[in-house]
Amino acid sequence: MKSAVENLTPTRVKLTVEVPFEELKPGIDAAYKTIAGQIQVPGFRKGKVPNRLIDQRVGRGYVLETAINEGLNGFYQKAVAEADIIPLSRPEVEITEVPAAEAAEGEGQLAFQVEVDIRPSIELPDYAGLEVTVDAVEASDEDVEKALEDLRGRFGTLKSVERPAAEGDFITLDLTASIDGEEIDAAQGLSYQVGSGTMLEGLDEAVAGLSAGEDATFETKLAGGEHAGQDAQVKVVVTAVKERELPEANDDFAQLASEFDTIAELREDLARQAAADKLTEQGVQARDKVLEKLVGLVEVPVPESIVTEQVEQHFEQGGHGEGEHDTEEHRAEVKENTENAFRNEVILDAVAEKEEIGVAQSELIDYIVQTAGQYGMDPNQFAQMLDGAGQVPMIVGEVRRRKALAKVLELAKVTDTEGKEVDLSTFVRPAGESASSVSSASSASSASSASAASAE
Repeated sequence: MKSAVENLTPTRVKLTVEVPFEELKPGIDAAYKTIAGQIQVPGFRKGKVPNRLIDQRVGRGYVLETAINEGLNGFYQKAVAEADIIPLSRPEVEITEVPAAEAAEGEGQLAFQVEVDIRPSIELPDYAGLEVTVDAVEASDEDVEKALEDLRGRFGTLKSVERPAAEGDFITLDLTASIDGEEIDAAQGLSYQVGSGTMLEGLDEAVAGLSAGEDATFETKLAGGEHAGQDAQVKVVVTAVKERELPEANDDFAQLASEFDTIAELREDLARQAAADKLTEQGVQARDKVLEKLVGLVEVPVPESIVTEQVEQHFEQGGHGEGEHDTEEHRAEVKENTENAFRNEVILDAVAEKEEIGVAQSELIDYIVQTAGQYGMDPNQFAQMLDGAGQVPMIVGEVRRRKALAKVLELAKVTDTEGKEVDLSTFVRPAGESASSVSSASSASSASSASAASAE
């Protein structure tokens, strides 16, 4: 087989492939065998019909067509491997020559041309020592006290009170929603923390100052259901008001809420955690800035067809259709996010190649467990779902890109706004873990609808 590649653009090529008859012959023989099992000829058992009779019954041309259809993808894949390209789109194939049906055995060839979008080749800059500046942050006593307060809140108890509801209180309520006087929905016994803003717009203002047994009516715009986006009148009845009582911050609480015996030891641990959280803030900021700087140093052409396909998938899969979300501004935002995701992926894959980065099974398992937790799924079920959908290679690529970004960050020079050098070694490589632990929302998975959905 002969193949040649012509670069049409930096992201699109034309493959010209010629397959001699001798390479077609195994496929032709297989086609005869397949057809012999499909037709019946008197005097011959099924599957034992001679080739000359098959030619008489269905025609030599049909046999050649069957063989070509069955073998075309294999010849295409071989040409792709020889050209050392990574296709990104569905190939557009034009067959330019086939062996003539009346030609003698062994004469003729298959020739075809393929146009396909490919991953562009890029030249990486020297990314060692990229300089970025992050905010100067330091854990304060207030951070420790807030962490302690949050911990006490997890062990707090609710106590009913005979007074109007105030911000931070927990209330039990009944809701009735109506549109133009017609009731459309109702719910009883809901629990809600005043001031959290997690239920209906206007609810916090309506219930503030209400005691148990009192009610109020307010206007709101419904956010979900078949009446989403419509204005409704909502009647809320408060049936109970409760305040949270926090346990006293003493040694008994430390023993209840942690492995420490004293409140002093617990505070010290919370201070360490607060410092680690601040370092993580700096690490995330540095990671994003390093990636942004690296991307700014490399020109990555983006196939327009890939972007168009992903943008359309985003709106189709998101159920947006032609509604209010499908606007010119929203499409432009999704398009930009998709292009950025594609550039990030190409660059980080190139870094991974240069650094010879691989993915260990333990790293893949860690990623699956972490991601399954984000979706509230059992890790085993999540892994089976990925495997069934053929998504494991994509996940391996994502983990590999995370490690590549961690490597670039490891080599970077990071200082804070006060000129102090920031040591991110524990962020890049926590004790006992690999560089894949760097959290990397911006490491960008492939330019997919999921990536584009970040424009929501």
